[in-house]
Amino acid sequence: MDWQELTDLTRGQPFVVERVRIVSSGVAIEARFEPPQLAQLSVDDQVFVTAFVRSHGSIKEMERVFGVSYPTVKARLNRIAEQLDFVDTDPAPTGADVVDRLRRGEISVQEALAELERSR
Repeated sequence: MDWQELTDLTRGQPFVVERVRIVSSGVAIEARFEPPQLAQLSVDDQVFVTAFVRSHGSIKEMERVFGVSYPTVKARLNRIAEQLDFVDTDPAPTGADVVDRLRRGEISVQEALAELERSR
């Protein structure tokens, strides 16, 4: 079963995955896993996001592929974006991160203090 089949089965209702098997080793892990955000989108929205990525974010290309107008593409992207959490790709370091780097000698005490001050 793939994500799209699972999404169809759940009909947009929230779900969790409780068992994962690593194919190469056969190891199975039982726990409560949240599916990736993109897997929680409807199949149509997953296809739309995939097309958007494959078109390198070109709204003009999306207009051509889906035969819709610029405002329609933008409205759909906005609707999908509202369903996704923002992912911070450069989060501020935690105090523990700064202390670890200080212990390893990667930064000076002054640099550590400056980083801790910025992360407040």
